Amino acid sequence: MSAFIRRISIALLAAAICAGAAPLRAEVPLAHSLEQGCRVFICGHSFHIFNAQFLGPIAQLAKLPNHVTVGKQMIGGSSVTQHWNLPDEKNHVKRALKKGEVDVLTLAPNWIVPDPAIEKFVDLGLKHNPKMSFVVQMSWTVFDGNLRGGLKTPEDRNKKTIADLRPAQELFALAIELQVAQINAKYEKAFGRPVVFVSPVGHAVLKLRQLVIDGRAPGVKKQSDLYRDLLGHGQPALLALCTYVNYATIYRRSPEGLAPFDTFGGAVSPQLHNLLQQVAWETVSKYEPSGAVVKKTAAKPTPVPAKVGVGE
Repeated sequence: MSAFIRRISIALLAAAICAGAAPLRAEVPLAHSLEQGCRVFICGHSFHIFNAQFLGPIAQLAKLPNHVTVGKQMIGGSSVTQHWNLPDEKNHVKRALKKGEVDVLTLAPNWIVPDPAIEKFVDLGLKHNPKMSFVVQMSWTVFDGNLRGGLKTPEDRNKKTIADLRPAQELFALAIELQVAQINAKYEKAFGRPVVFVSPVGHAVLKLRQLVIDGRAPGVKKQSDLYRDLLGHGQPALLALCTYVNYATIYRRSPEGLAPFDTFGGAVSPQLHNLLQQVAWETVSKYEPSGAVVKKTAAKPTPVPAKVGVGE
């Protein structure tokens, strides 16, 4: 068992004791506009902060005229608590929340979950804007889920199977889901809606890596081509996928069919963009904690006319 899995397992036990909340319902309401756009603040580490650069161009292509990235705050490798503990004069997130300038705050915990500062940011944000929502990015795992040097070379990453990668990713996801469910249960009575949603970036990355393994990702020959280093910082294809997943989670709409927002100097072809869009929406639309799952309404049975006897 890797150090990452052991750490998350302990966190899961603590979260499970406190949670006991029902999972998010599908088709949940949102307070911000899905049709016109909203004010988004991006807060997190290096696996997340690039969303501040790319969400705007995607929203523009999607014809969301009121979308604006009102701010960003980045600390390398950070927990959410590190952002909460920044001094007031440096804490751009708190300042924006206190002014009621944010409709959606995105947060990206590292491997330290549950993180008590997630709930603190929710409390602060709703105090000054009761209509706002929060998106917690469930990132891909660092070092492919092994914090103790499980990766020595890029080729080690290429040898990984999805079965190797899934346990750490699922545990990380579950730790976040339990905390989010607990926070939503706290606010359910007062707001009548979930206030925190989970962006399933890590799950989308696993799907992309499987496509790479299968030779179905245009221009990406090896899993290691998705990363800049062994830690896991993403190359352009991974950054684009992550941003599409967050866009789909925030706006509950598919990015499929949008023109490429950036080709990264040719590193991400239009064909690869199309695939990333498909992977993003397939992941978000089937993941209930995103809030974007649409339940199919069962068709009403057609009434069967009563049999009429001969001679009646």
